[in-house]
Amino acid sequence: MTAPTTNTTPETTTARKPLTMFGPDFPFAYDEHVSHPAGLGTVPTTAHGTEIAVVGGGLSGMVAAYELLKLGLKPVVYEADQIGGRMRSVEFDGHPGVVAEMGAMRFPLSSTTLFHYLHEVDLQTTPFPNPLADATSSTVIDLKGESHYARTLDDLPPVFRQAAEAWQKTLEEHADLNALQDAIRARDAGTIKEIWNRLVTEYDDQTFYGFLAASPHFDSFRLRELFGQVGFGTGGWDTDYPNSILEILRVVCTAADDDHQGIVGGSQQLPLRLWHNSPKVMAHWPTGTSVASLNDGTPRPRVTELRRTAGNQITVTDSSGRIETFAAAVVTAQSWMLLNNIRCDDDLFPVDHWTAIERTHYMGSTKVFALVDRPFWKDKDPQTGREIVSTTLTDRMSRGTYLLDQGDDRPGVICLSYTWSDDSLKLLALDATERMNLMLRSLEQIYPGVDFRSHIIASPVTLSWETERDFMGAFKANLPGHYRYQQRLFTHFMQDTLDPRHRGIFLAGDDISWTAGWAEGAIHTAINAVWGIMNHLGGASTTQNPGPGMVFDTIAPIQLGD
Repeated sequence: MTAPTTNTTPETTTARKPLTMFGPDFPFAYDEHVSHPAGLGTVPTTAHGTEIAVVGGGLSGMVAAYELLKLGLKPVVYEADQIGGRMRSVEFDGHPGVVAEMGAMRFPLSSTTLFHYLHEVDLQTTPFPNPLADATSSTVIDLKGESHYARTLDDLPPVFRQAAEAWQKTLEEHADLNALQDAIRARDAGTIKEIWNRLVTEYDDQTFYGFLAASPHFDSFRLRELFGQVGFGTGGWDTDYPNSILEILRVVCTAADDDHQGIVGGSQQLPLRLWHNSPKVMAHWPTGTSVASLNDGTPRPRVTELRRTAGNQITVTDSSGRIETFAAAVVTAQSWMLLNNIRCDDDLFPVDHWTAIERTHYMGSTKVFALVDRPFWKDKDPQTGREIVSTTLTDRMSRGTYLLDQGDDRPGVICLSYTWSDDSLKLLALDATERMNLMLRSLEQIYPGVDFRSHIIASPVTLSWETERDFMGAFKANLPGHYRYQQRLFTHFMQDTLDPRHRGIFLAGDDISWTAGWAEGAIHTAINAVWGIMNHLGGASTTQNPGPGMVFDTIAPIQLGD
């Protein structure tokens, strides 16, 4: 339920600066930093051409490689599958150019660093049809066998607004939401830190569900149950109920679950264009150089081993048996890969960082897509005058269904189901056709008389991230008590206080960030790693555009005691 949840309706945003993903744990202006004409910094000319291993070709790896290229370094990219990571756009057989977004598919306008890179490589976006969003013609919420059709929140029974208002009041009274968001709009790092540090100390051991249950506004179990089904922003959030409330507050205070955009042509284009694009300004390399050209057009294959060798260098073995040694490395693969798929020296990281990696908690996710002959859901019911199918939230197996219009003269794409955690696990034993049939049965109960099957023109596509060898989950979601682990992982790029044997390898990726599952967070950690490598090689950012390491001490994430 979008409208009343984060105080970002048009009436409030016109008079104030927009919310951005500025903090709250580390309020550094990454968007301003990457767009500054002075650039991210420099390395000594003697370091130009130095090879840096980049393990993982997802968004974080591609941003890191692209920025290392600009510095005059040579990123050597390793990728186990395909450039893109969880920005994976899959075409339907026989229909080139029509894609299903198997991973990231919607991006908040508040992710301003992400939009810098989208503009850099000339990608366009379009509003994403979330439930009750302005871009969504209609929404159906189907709970316990009863369906409600709505264009806005006010079209729903009063209990839905009651749940939305209960959430807003709970945030205002127990998480100081308004003051925190005002500080984020103003980019007042001091006030953000004052408020957020207190919330971290108070709520690190609290679940999302416990936070709700402790609020007098959610003293009704029925209201908590309803809220878990329809949630806020993109829909149901009960699969997040066991997670730390801090994870949810980060999303809410930065408007990460509002005002979403989709990338025209598919999200995988962004990492692919960063791979192929030649920056306008870069040190050392001739005009036209790209990350792809430095890698002879193809990334190295899967990494099988990481170890240290003489001089604290990083030696990488890949699945072809090739062994190469680097002055530094960025590891952007999901951190669990360092526990099983990649053999690592025990002393590659400090023991406390290994503990943080081992304690990482991932959420699974499954998507099921169907290609249809046309956007038939826009047909009108002759009796009601309504669309015959709407964006749908339900407690049935499909949970969330999204209608993706490619144009009246093109096939339509239906995300039949988008599920998380336990709901995703329920589908693991089923193949693509079985999953599609299960979801169609749910939708046929919600929309009796609509012949979905007659419109399907290609085999369904599906993916469960927890079964993917190189992911084993969609994204990290901290449990209560995990703040200390996250703080260790995020701050790993600050290595001057580490023993020399632990320096030179840098962790990045959305699971290292404070906002796992969001592209913006993945980019933040890539920029941190680039600064770390620059510092490691004797370079520095400029005083006009200080990097995250230069201002770290003034805005560092709070360090909780033992």
